[in-house]
Amino acid sequence: MLRIICLAIISLLLTFFENSVAQEYFLYVAAESEDQVHLVHFNAETEKAEIAKTIDVGRYPTEIDGPHGVSVSPDGEYWFVSIAHGNPYGWLAKYKTGTDELVGTTELGMFPATMEISQATGLLYVVNFNLHGEMVPSTVSVVDPESMFRLTDIDTGIMPHGSRVSSNGKHMYHVSMMTDELIEVNTASMEVSRKLKLSESGGMDHSSMDHSGMNHGNMKHSPKEKPTWADPHPTKPFVYVAGNGSNELLEINTDNWEITRRFTTGKAPYNLEVSPNGKLVVVSYKGEGSTGIWDIETGKELAKVANTRRVSHGVTISPDSKYAFISVEGIGGEPGSVDVINLETNTLVDYVETGKQAGGIYFWKQVN
Repeated sequence: MLRIICLAIISLLLTFFENSVAQEYFLYVAAESEDQVHLVHFNAETEKAEIAKTIDVGRYPTEIDGPHGVSVSPDGEYWFVSIAHGNPYGWLAKYKTGTDELVGTTELGMFPATMEISQATGLLYVVNFNLHGEMVPSTVSVVDPESMFRLTDIDTGIMPHGSRVSSNGKHMYHVSMMTDELIEVNTASMEVSRKLKLSESGGMDHSSMDHSGMNHGNMKHSPKEKPTWADPHPTKPFVYVAGNGSNELLEINTDNWEITRRFTTGKAPYNLEVSPNGKLVVVSYKGEGSTGIWDIETGKELAKVANTRRVSHGVTISPDSKYAFISVEGIGGEPGSVDVINLETNTLVDYVETGKQAGGIYFWKQVN
């Protein structure tokens, strides 16, 4: 009996100790119009955020190179940033976390955007958004992150954008804005395995489009959904897609390869992320400067949180699913920001100002 009581006391003390130790979070965010990437630090005990470090990432001091997408290697040892502009192609840069020392670069396609590394293949997959190019099919570049050698380019749709790799690393999902598709890439064979048309009618609908914060001057038409982001569920066969043009959140069953649910959202959902515990989808509403928090099981929006700037952009969630970090661009000469939302209270608890046009955002590490 004494032994049982002692074990119970030890368990209570350990639980108390774990709960009393402050959690600290670190993430990277790109300031696209400043050629900078910020390392953001957030202390959960005080619920205060700060810029821990600013890293200059541009090559040309007289021009804006446009850091767009950010990602971190699965082991947390390196971070990567896609540089959108070039002559004419963009490029990828690799940095060491901690020291933020530049390790290597490689040329990519036209306007490289979002990316992630597959834990199954160890390779990095980055979509070439081709924002300022002709309305022609683009590519996904496959890079060996160790050598920074570009292995191949996979043909895909027109203006591919938001992309994420499944938790098992076997598939990379991305959306093609101008062909209105969710596209699945087999990471091992490095080829497109499936495509799914997302529009209900397949017709063109200009009335529902939102152009906030985006340069679509060279577009002749846009699809109804105009999907901008895709993120697979960490444990279930679902992918969630932001329908920027239709103001919808779409759920796709990857077993049946069909749309299972559609949810009406705030104006112009842009980026999204499924929480690591698989319970929530957090969606940035670029057209109204707010963030929606959705319960996956019920399909209900739990809260809509106003952001600190008017053009909400990226989403990343802490591994413990307690906090969402939202990059917000601002307008014109305004600074950007990273907003911190407590996902237990669904409230904005703090924000930190960044360089102009805060965009790509990715979680690095959580420290007890």
